[in-house]
Amino acid sequence: MRHGKKINHLSRKSEHRAALLMNMACSLIEHKRINTTVAKAKALRVYIEPLITKSKTDSTHSRRTIFSYLKNKEAVTELFREIAPKVADRPGGYVRIIRTGYRPGDNSETAMIELVDFNTIYTNTGAPATDAAPKKRTRRSSAKKAEGAEGAAEEGAPKAKAPRKKAEPKAEGEEKPKAPRKKKSEE
Repeated sequence: MRHGKKINHLSRKSEHRAALLMNMACSLIEHKRINTTVAKAKALRVYIEPLITKSKTDSTHSRRTIFSYLKNKEAVTELFREIAPKVADRPGGYVRIIRTGYRPGDNSETAMIELVDFNTIYTNTGAPATDAAPKKRTRRSSAKKAEGAEGAAEEGAPKAKAPRKKAEPKAEGEEKPKAPRKKKSEE
């Protein structure tokens, strides 16, 4: 039993687990979003959030401390240059885990883990600001638009629906469609 155990060991030895988390943290910093299993995403959140908090103070000591966890110069540089200024006013909760379903091969639960401030869909900070209102969309077909344009030519005339065409009688050689048969209970 693992009552009260804080760390999920992910069924790996400590060296393998450390290397896994280090590589996943570098990938998350580089790509801002990665797909993995839910258990690994939760372990990565515990691993990377203290590093992001430490990156808020840009000093040689904090850079060396974070480098000892990541062992990747490019990831450390990107963490201090891009991520730290963007999360400076956030008190915590730098990553979000979104469950994405189950993996086809082994049916393990998968998730997407992403940096919160780099998702432009939720925050709308990356969207360009437009002064004009967005174009109104309708669900009508383009044929009705053409009829509406003709009706607009006659200004002041109310729109009237066109009468439905009746079926034309068929030529002598063609057969009439048969009426549906009545059920015995209806006779």
